[in-house]
Amino acid sequence: MPEGHTLHRLAAHFTKHYAGSRLRVTSPQGRFADGAGRLDGRTLLDAEAHGKQLFLGFDSAVWLRVHLGLYGAWTFGDAHGEVYLGAPRTPAGRERELRRDDEGFVIPPPAVGAVRARLVSAAGWADLRGPSACEVLSAEEKRAARARLGPDPLRGDADPERAWHVIRRSRAPVAVLLLRQDVIAGIGNIYRAESLFRAGIDPYRSGRDLARHEWEGLWADLVTLLRSGVESQAIVTTRPAHRHDPVADPVPREEALYVSYRTGEPCRVCATVIRAGDLAGRTLYWCPTCQPA
Repeated sequence: MPEGHTLHRLAAHFTKHYAGSRLRVTSPQGRFADGAGRLDGRTLLDAEAHGKQLFLGFDSAVWLRVHLGLYGAWTFGDAHGEVYLGAPRTPAGRERELRRDDEGFVIPPPAVGAVRARLVSAAGWADLRGPSACEVLSAEEKRAARARLGPDPLRGDADPERAWHVIRRSRAPVAVLLLRQDVIAGIGNIYRAESLFRAGIDPYRSGRDLARHEWEGLWADLVTLLRSGVESQAIVTTRPAHRHDPVADPVPREEALYVSYRTGEPCRVCATVIRAGDLAGRTLYWCPTCQPA
């Protein structure tokens, strides 16, 4: 499932390439036909992310809410080829000569697979596949959807106190709380494990046993990690001192993470074997020495 930094990249991409453009919206798959009809012909005015959700704002205060879930992905195409954001990760396609219809909209290639929604402008197109949610909202419904989400470390309006208010009263393990989107929006399995390792916090410790200074450090680090993910277009959590080549750019994938997907391998800091277990339906990774109970 794409984590929060990917959704902010998507919002930035829509803003750069589609904002201000009148769009033709269809549903080749047919499952979003009614929603597509409500958006067809409108101008995209705004794009924003909150946690793992993308909101596209059209004229007349109409919004498209998309939650990619485990399998959702966007494909963007133009004269330079196609790029994919979300899951799966697929290399860019070949360049092509664009054709346009009588109204000036690009004529994209035939839809491949189950394309839930297709957005077409005068310069390119965007195909959405496999989302867990894709719906049209009014401005009020959009505000209500955002109100149900916790603070997003990548948003300037984030209020970490709101998350702390829940965490400090909860008996649930902090590793469970970090995945709750109504507590903190945008954190997925990788950022959960990596941020707790970097903070030296036992993932099974209850939220109410977390000290205030630990929470403040954890939040600040999440902000740093997610911003880095947006800039580098990858999740890199290891510090330079814990890599074979401290100045390598980009960081090799095999050296990008501390504990995630490294079950049975030695910790990069202390050489203790990395452990894994199931928690809240997701695989949890941690170092029992660097994150003592």
